[in-house]
Amino acid sequence: MRTVAELEERLSVPRPELVADIGKLEGDLVVLGAGGKLGPSLVRLALRAVEAAGASTKITAVSRFTEPGLADSLREAGAEVHVADISSDAELAGVPEAANVVYLVGAKFGTAGREHATWATNTYLPGRVAGRFRDSRIVALSTGNVYPFVPVGSGGATEESLLGPVGEYAMSCLGRERILEDASDRNGTPVALIRLNYAVEMRYGVLLDVASAVWHGEPVDVTTGHANVVWQGYSNEVTLRALHHAASPPFVLNVTGPETVSVRQLAERFGQILDREPVITGEELPTALLSNASKCHQLFGYPDETLGAMLEDVAAWVRADLPRHGKPTKFQRRDGRF
Repeated sequence: MRTVAELEERLSVPRPELVADIGKLEGDLVVLGAGGKLGPSLVRLALRAVEAAGASTKITAVSRFTEPGLADSLREAGAEVHVADISSDAELAGVPEAANVVYLVGAKFGTAGREHATWATNTYLPGRVAGRFRDSRIVALSTGNVYPFVPVGSGGATEESLLGPVGEYAMSCLGRERILEDASDRNGTPVALIRLNYAVEMRYGVLLDVASAVWHGEPVDVTTGHANVVWQGYSNEVTLRALHHAASPPFVLNVTGPETVSVRQLAERFGQILDREPVITGEELPTALLSNASKCHQLFGYPDETLGAMLEDVAAWVRADLPRHGKPTKFQRRDGRF
């Protein structure tokens, strides 16, 4: 993958299991937040799965679409495009009806200092969306940040673990889950909550953060010394297939890769690939934000992109100075401020 076009192609190739599930989906699909980091590739993946299944599902991509050319690109791929700011009641009401809704809207980066706006986006807005689509199946993107830090050797928090969000961003995300849970309870709306961390592709993610630091001779802080990562194409696939698992009470699913990844070892491996000596700072603490995705892997299989392959691809991307989203994950933060 040496171009954005090649990357988008790779992200949008549906596996047979997704094609089969999309073929069984009843009704049309609306993707809210289709212009964000995950949205465009998820929409393209869904479109290709619909085509491969020979299904008639209409897919509507909803966003403000502030990135030039993105709306036209999704139209060309076959999506219906609906330009709207769904924080407006009037514009939310104008979004087309659909039996299936994937909700990707959220605020994380730059939220420190704007906590009120963070809660409005992450907690208040989902309740309004749940009211608007009370008769639909809703799959909503959440985050592993709703869990507390856990011992590195624990294997990560499971869906049954006690929650303990750190910081207002994480608390607002738990608020999103609770609001959707309440809507599901009151209205019988089938809901699935996807606790994702950390999605990776060539333009952003934990691997890019570490590789970029190694390439530029910047220090890699290993105080938070371990993390989970998962190929974004896989997380998009699981999000779409989870429509068949939406339920009341909500179906909850951790989505990440199978490994507990050492940040120090990542830096050392990137150093080998990039022929750079990594600059390591700090000492590993015994806890980190980690999720156990065994339930996900049992239901949907393992990610089709291995950690080793992602390392090689990210390193090549960094070496070639190819485009990035410019949104570091800040996975090292332990105070919840993003």
